[in-house]
Amino acid sequence: MKNVYTVGQVNSYIKNMFAQDFMLNRLYVKGEVSNCKYHTSGHLYFSLKDESGTIACVMFAGNRSGLSFRLADGQQVIVLGSVSVYERSGQYQLYAREIIQDGRGALYEKYEALKKELEEMGMFAPEYKRPVPRYIRTLGVVTAPTGAAVRDIINIAQRRNPFVQIILYPAQVQGEGAKESIVRGIREMEKLRPDVIIVGRGGGSIEDLWAFNERCVARAIFGCSVPVISAVGHETDTTIADFAADLRAPTPSAAAELAVYDIRDALERISGYRKALADRMNYRISAERSVLEQLRMRLKAAHPRQKLLENRQYSADLENRLRQRMETRLEREKHRLAICIEKLKGLSPLDRLSRGYSYVTSESGENIRSTDQARPGMKLYIYVKDGRYSAEVTAPDEWMLPGSEEK
Repeated sequence: MKNVYTVGQVNSYIKNMFAQDFMLNRLYVKGEVSNCKYHTSGHLYFSLKDESGTIACVMFAGNRSGLSFRLADGQQVIVLGSVSVYERSGQYQLYAREIIQDGRGALYEKYEALKKELEEMGMFAPEYKRPVPRYIRTLGVVTAPTGAAVRDIINIAQRRNPFVQIILYPAQVQGEGAKESIVRGIREMEKLRPDVIIVGRGGGSIEDLWAFNERCVARAIFGCSVPVISAVGHETDTTIADFAADLRAPTPSAAAELAVYDIRDALERISGYRKALADRMNYRISAERSVLEQLRMRLKAAHPRQKLLENRQYSADLENRLRQRMETRLEREKHRLAICIEKLKGLSPLDRLSRGYSYVTSESGENIRSTDQARPGMKLYIYVKDGRYSAEVTAPDEWMLPGSEEK
């Protein structure tokens, strides 16, 4: 067998054929984006398709500077690049160096010119921006009556606060007559005096969103006396209406969140305030009760009845102290008296009489202690233990003390 080649050789040969073709090294390909994937490495993989076929495309991370918007499925784009073969898989693909949206060039220039003109007129100046009310009762919406945008706004607004009234003006937001419809909707909604107006639509190409890049729409938003929130397209889409509005929302859903305060947060805050107020009231009541109790005790202490009771108690204390002192004094005097009595007992004649002695006195009561005091015929009284008896002196007798010897 002659002229047998490997798969790699065939793929390399085909790649060289593509490389030698001047037209394939630099060409513009127009089509619709599909299977768009952003790889973690930074590379961008997608396909271009039309009614007749599909071609695989890749934009390496180093060429991402040639992409000024976020690529997404369904977009109509023009890709500048070269066609070559990926030898490993044997598939040919378009290696993109620059991607622009189809028809974007002329529209983008028109967009930039109008933006510059209106900015120089001061329509985008921050000092003209009106603050969006924090708590609203009525929400005006100027958008298409069908589609995801109006459903998202209604669902989010009702979820955040079901008490907010939503007024919808069904405007045409795309195609012929769209700008006039949007302007008319803004002015009619202004007459109803809602708290805030949302003007916007869902995502789309620059052609789909172009009605919001018109001068008349920007003037209507700028001249509206009601605060206007612009919510056009996706987060990466920016229109003239966004600059003229008082507040820009990245999406219609975000506009509803910015316009309608979440009542659950309000209820939580109210609950927190209620608890804090109750705690403060309880603390104040407790403090006042403590003060009242102190005043009550002071009043009770200053009451005449209390004074009388205190004086009675003081008198009773003095009485007890006096009684105790008197009893102590009596006990001491009794003890001293008992000592004196014992001392007197030793000197008492009666005590001696009880021991067998007698006591002799004259009629006049003079104590007869010696025979020299007695004279014959004198009447004497002799006291003994249990009484006395009388006697008369006849003559003195000689006597001697017990134990003495007769002479």
